[in-house]
Amino acid sequence: MLYTMKHLLETANKENFAIPAPNIQNELTARAVIEAAEKCNSPLIIDIAFPIHPDIVFLGGLTRRLAEESSVPIAINLDHGGSRWADLKSCLREVMPCFRAGFTSIMVDRSSLPYDENVRQVKLLTEVAHAAGVSVEAELGHVGDGEKYDNKSDMVLTDPHEAKRFIQETGIDCLAVSVGTAHGQYKGKPHLDFERLEKIKTVTDNFPLVLHGGSGTGKENLQKASRMGINKVNVGTDLFKASLHAVRTADLDSGKIYDIWQVINDSWRDELIQWIELLGAAGKAQEYLPSETVQKRKINGGI
Repeated sequence: MLYTMKHLLETANKENFAIPAPNIQNELTARAVIEAAEKCNSPLIIDIAFPIHPDIVFLGGLTRRLAEESSVPIAINLDHGGSRWADLKSCLREVMPCFRAGFTSIMVDRSSLPYDENVRQVKLLTEVAHAAGVSVEAELGHVGDGEKYDNKSDMVLTDPHEAKRFIQETGIDCLAVSVGTAHGQYKGKPHLDFERLEKIKTVTDNFPLVLHGGSGTGKENLQKASRMGINKVNVGTDLFKASLHAVRTADLDSGKIYDIWQVINDSWRDELIQWIELLGAAGKAQEYLPSETVQKRKINGGI
């Protein structure tokens, strides 16, 4: 079932849980993450980054079809759209094809720009996306690189009061915040500023919040964050690491070499299942279904 991210996060926010947002690269990884969500009866947000595939329209269209045929609610989101470019024209070159591909949401990442320019560009792109029925995520503050975590040289934490202004001025549907996580593998121990997160959630009147850099952050940190108002958690590196370990330790000698794709699929699926359970999303797919549909599935032995 295909949903916008706005729809998914409104319910997650109300019910106080987080939805995992795995980054996919191809059909194999798309099928693996959907399989995980179906096994857990969980909503899912599939993140696709523009540089990850030579034809994002093809990958987006394929993923949309898989989502439409799935038994659970799924949103398809452009991850970090335009983050490589400072100018709006280049950003649009990444964002616009996603409308054609059937994405239901986009993340407009202008977090490296000064506040006023971030607002200006995000507001414009939000108006365009909303006109097309697509929801929007943006980032305030800047989530840095895990390789630089020791000195935090590229990290800017989100200011709670700026966050409230930013939401009001842009009209976005959810906000990615910087509270101490980082992208990729951490060089150093992750430390989350939960006091800052709590203040952001309060000041923004319980607005849906997103946590980037979930991989390596630690189970206790992620569980606590999902209980304190984070409603979407991005994950990528941990899925790659799980697959790498699975391939290295699998018995793929001789004729078993043809099982390599199944090994990768199963490792992605099983790792994401752990994330779904950790963030409290397992069993939450029924929250998005009409009550009569839920009752019918119970009678027929589903859910």
